[in-house]
Amino acid sequence: MDDTIRHQGLRRRLMEGLKLKGIKDRNVLDAVGKVPRHLFMESSFDHFAYKDQAFPIEGGQTISQPYTVAFQTQLLEIQKFDKVLEVGTGSGYQAAILCEMGAIVYTIERLKELYLKARDFLPQIGYNPKFFFGDGYNGLSTYGPFDKILVTAAAPSVPDALKKQLKTEGKMVVPVGKPNRQDMCLITRLDENEFKTEKFGSFVFVPLLKGTSNR
Repeated sequence: MDDTIRHQGLRRRLMEGLKLKGIKDRNVLDAVGKVPRHLFMESSFDHFAYKDQAFPIEGGQTISQPYTVAFQTQLLEIQKFDKVLEVGTGSGYQAAILCEMGAIVYTIERLKELYLKARDFLPQIGYNPKFFFGDGYNGLSTYGPFDKILVTAAAPSVPDALKKQLKTEGKMVVPVGKPNRQDMCLITRLDENEFKTEKFGSFVFVPLLKGTSNR
């Protein structure tokens, strides 16, 4: 699993591109500059790894576009030791970014194939989130509440179970809307029953599905 000078240079170029697109959080940019995205892809496709675009992975899912990863992460204002729930482990790239930023990461995946692959792979490159196979719609109430929640798939509405697992003043980022277009929503819990919702542009994500799959 080589991380060459060429790969490191491509990451620096990616960071500069993200800055031009409006990513200003230095910690987010530094994490993008350190996590070896090419290792999350088959070696024959590693020349795509540092292009700012999504790429297909197993289970009909994608490794998200770096800009999207950075944008969602920046909205959360991650602080070191934040307790973060990630809904949708996928390739594990987003979880690695959060770990690199010093967060305590709980990540849940509904597709057994992706869960097993990420669980086995991320520790090999130095990242150790807490992995769970399960239904992300339900979150992880046993382990909550969380400082931050990041949802990496499109929900038709904000799942109530996830809102309840936020700490007061906690933040959740979730794409909400129809399958062909979602609003990036930042949900802030103001008190026990009150939440503030802000919208930050349109995106397209794979759908957030209920239940689990053993394939």
